[in-house]
Amino acid sequence: MLLIDLPAVEADPLWALREVYDADPRPGKLDLILGVYRDDDGVCPVMGAVRAAELRLARGTAANPGPASKEYRGLGGSEVFTRLLGDLVLGPDLAARAVGIQSVAGTGALRMLSELIAVTGPGRTVLVGTPAYVNHVPILTAAGLAVRTYPLVGGDGTLDVAATLDAIRHARPGDVLLLQGCCHNPTGLSLPADAWGDLAVALAAAGVVPFIDQAYYGLGDGLDADLAGMRRLLANVPEAVVAVSCSKAFGLYSERVGAAYVFARTPGEGAAARTLLEGIARSSYSQPPGHGADVVAEVLGSPVLRSAWRDELESMRLRLARLRAGLVASVDSPAWRAMGGQRGMFLRLPLDAAQMAVLRDRAAVYGIPSGRINLAGIPESRVAEVGAAIGSVHAEGAWAPSSGRVGAAS
Repeated sequence: MLLIDLPAVEADPLWALREVYDADPRPGKLDLILGVYRDDDGVCPVMGAVRAAELRLARGTAANPGPASKEYRGLGGSEVFTRLLGDLVLGPDLAARAVGIQSVAGTGALRMLSELIAVTGPGRTVLVGTPAYVNHVPILTAAGLAVRTYPLVGGDGTLDVAATLDAIRHARPGDVLLLQGCCHNPTGLSLPADAWGDLAVALAAAGVVPFIDQAYYGLGDGLDADLAGMRRLLANVPEAVVAVSCSKAFGLYSERVGAAYVFARTPGEGAAARTLLEGIARSSYSQPPGHGADVVAEVLGSPVLRSAWRDELESMRLRLARLRAGLVASVDSPAWRAMGGQRGMFLRLPLDAAQMAVLRDRAAVYGIPSGRINLAGIPESRVAEVGAAIGSVHAEGAWAPSSGRVGAAS
């Protein structure tokens, strides 16, 4: 096969849109595309606790310093990191039931667990609610899994728990249900607390395995509240897999830090799952990078840094809540008021792809065609201005922008 015979492949839509943004010469343009927390100056900040941990590591004063050299660490990465992150996200009791390895961010954990599911259950189908995170289906299908979608959002704009329960009832034993742990991307919605218990009962009865993507913990209703539902479900099902990202909660986007956890029926099955995950890592990237894991381990292993990190995370959450409330309040519309129930970094606007193109063309406000915007990219001083621009487009309805205007590309 020659490279010139490769089929045409479309560019990733989010990064393609980011290139359009980069080429836009207008001052004051806003990047609300990528899911990255930004401060009021538009900068993705390094958290103070993270910076302090890095300084401790550099000075050799860290409580969890990691290896003294840059030698290979092994296929599973840092066991200290995996244990401390598991205690944080799963809780100590549930973490004691799980086996886990460090991964290349949450995306790497999703891919590794997808391959584990494919290897251990050929012919499985993964149930995915739509609208879905843009990378979920590509990851699942790349691992060789079949995907069946169902509508996740009801006519009232809330998560349709009944539709999820119905999808479980029509699944086969061994099939998998993909869930986001909180602050759903792209809708900004979270499952009601009592729904997690209902899902656990239905999953256990049907023999369907939950696959939880936990990426936005701490940015919705608070760290403990954001994790409570997932923990309730995990405590009441025999098997589960969980992908955890450290990108959002720790601001370690470029460090690519995450972990993959497996809840198996027996310790023997858990050990076998870990061996399989290590084999998948070996054939994919051999082993994950060390620095980001050492940083997280130092933050979580130090009472002082852990407390400072939680305070910073809560400050980020409260800023997002203010931005959401301000934006929703800027337009007097029932469709907007319903958005007040969304959580996390994202807000899904009641705009279609054509209207989002208008917003880019007219106001240099860049979100993705589905209507999702990253709230964190809006300076608090510009909330009313951005709200007015969005409200104007919403009130006018769809309008096809001229191809010659900057930002017209979708």
